[in-house]
Amino acid sequence: MDTMRDRFSQVTTNLLAEDPRVAVVLAEIGRDGFAEAARRHPDRVINVGIREQLLIGAGAGLALTGMRPVLHSFGSFLVERPFEQVKLDLGHQGAGAVLVSALGSYDWPAGGLTHMSPGDVALLGTLDGWTVHVPGHPDEAETLLRHAVAAGDDKVYVRLSAQSNAVARPVDGARFLPVRRGRAGVVVAVGPMLEAVTEATEGLDVTVLYATTVRPFDARALREATGAAGSDVVLVEPYLAGTSTAAAAEALADTPHRILGLGVDRRELRRYGTMAEHIAAHGLDARGLRGRITGFLDGNHSRRS
Repeated sequence: MDTMRDRFSQVTTNLLAEDPRVAVVLAEIGRDGFAEAARRHPDRVINVGIREQLLIGAGAGLALTGMRPVLHSFGSFLVERPFEQVKLDLGHQGAGAVLVSALGSYDWPAGGLTHMSPGDVALLGTLDGWTVHVPGHPDEAETLLRHAVAAGDDKVYVRLSAQSNAVARPVDGARFLPVRRGRAGVVVAVGPMLEAVTEATEGLDVTVLYATTVRPFDARALREATGAAGSDVVLVEPYLAGTSTAAAAEALADTPHRILGLGVDRRELRRYGTMAEHIAAHGLDARGLRGRITGFLDGNHSRRS
């Protein structure tokens, strides 16, 4: 099976042929995946070199001329390093673009922290008007990428990862999907965390919601789920732990509730190892999640007894 990033280059190459408004802006990273597209569309596949601030600025300039730019690099170079340009060149100027990242939080541990971006979604959450998609499968990445490019002049972030679920879900770029219904709590699994969450909650009487679009946050789906399953909520995100706890709390503002945010710990893992070892070290494998989810839910049951 191809990866999300493989699918990204394939789909975006097709979009270049389908829509004359689409342009791709790169900063060296990813250029091999667009080599053929660059030969076919030399005026709409632009490599600015290792200049991430220029990557954003050039994309904003294209957007202001009526183009729909797709900007690509690793998350740390696409969101964190040029954040001022993201804030000003896109946000302040009201320019829309599709930012597509790779490597996520722990995909390439050998690259070290400079190639990891666990804080990217939290950082974009400080800005107004961003849509954030976190697919969990290459097919979902294709669907959400097409949604993003077709989204008028909106500002959209598509977060790709090497971590993937085995099965794609029918995502629509907006709603959380119910995967399992229960009566003793709600677990929201974001993107590539679904498979581990499904395994971790096997046999538990909980509702599992699948989220691939986290901004805007689907408050309605969460409220409906808690109406039937109670207002104990666990968020499992493949980036900084607690990134969406405020959004969930706002959704349940008029209801007594408890929220546990699970994700990447703030503590840096300096012994890089493998992606699987990082996932386990952050407690995001099925075994780690099982213990933390049951501990949280059982703690509430003990207080009620």
